[in-house]
Amino acid sequence: MPAASLHALLKGAIDYAGLFPPANLALEPALRNHAEYIRHDDAWMLGAFILPVAEFDAASRWLTAFDQEHPLRISALGPRTENADGFVHSLSGTQSAVDMFRSRFGDAAAIEQFEMPLPPDADAKVLTAAEAALDHSRVRTFFWESPAKSAPKTIELIAEQNRRQPRPCFGFKLRTGGVTAEAFPTSEAIASALFATMRNRVPIKFTAGLHHPVRLFHESVQTKMHGFLNVLGAGVLASAHSWTEEQIVKMLEDEDPASFRFTDEEFAWRDWQVRTDAIVEARRLVTSLGSCSFDEPREDLIALKLLETCTRQHAPL
Repeated sequence: MPAASLHALLKGAIDYAGLFPPANLALEPALRNHAEYIRHDDAWMLGAFILPVAEFDAASRWLTAFDQEHPLRISALGPRTENADGFVHSLSGTQSAVDMFRSRFGDAAAIEQFEMPLPPDADAKVLTAAEAALDHSRVRTFFWESPAKSAPKTIELIAEQNRRQPRPCFGFKLRTGGVTAEAFPTSEAIASALFATMRNRVPIKFTAGLHHPVRLFHESVQTKMHGFLNVLGAGVLASAHSWTEEQIVKMLEDEDPASFRFTDEEFAWRDWQVRTDAIVEARRLVTSLGSCSFDEPREDLIALKLLETCTRQHAPL
């Protein structure tokens, strides 16, 4: 077993996004991968399966590998829309699709969260309309995505909506990379988003680019990729110690794996520590990251001797 603090930091943290770049798997092999992952000893790190709402019908053909003991936990992904009217209209159709999917496959699949890009003209009225459209939803959390440059403003809007209508809970989704160098936001932009979510108590999830535990330069994108231990760890420590944006940036840019230490009692980065029980509490806000690979993050953790090699065979599908 890993150190308890690492377990707390990464429990359910990796949402599997095998359908998306750079993996770009077809639906059947992606679902088969997920069915294997949830039967693996490392399944404690696995979060939801990112499934576009448009693929609900197609996915129904491949759900036999899931059951009550090994359910498919889904984060439903809504479409990108051009304006507020299109966004609100799309949500109405999404609600119907979610209800229908749940009624058909409730024993084998659970839609736990929903994520969707906000339109460029999103404002408080758009979020109020979204709340009204989703009023009867049983989905736990909704994550709204906007570009990194507008993250603080969007997080403020979300926080205000949550204060007015605490259910359903609205969170923020930040894109932390992609397949080109330009897709990777600066450390300052990520720090600004993390600072805003901690200050406003808004849940945040991340997507893309966080394949490796610690920040490094990667030839495939010709830029430095952010590390998931840097990003999740900075969120946890910022929450525990009320860090400034400047302090968050320092941790995000650390490329030395030796700076990160995990024991059963605490997680430490350089001279800063956070107790394991405080990590569990902070993870209510620093929720998860979407990755097109579940193998790559684990292989890197094994290479850093933070995770043991698992030899147990998967249970038969």
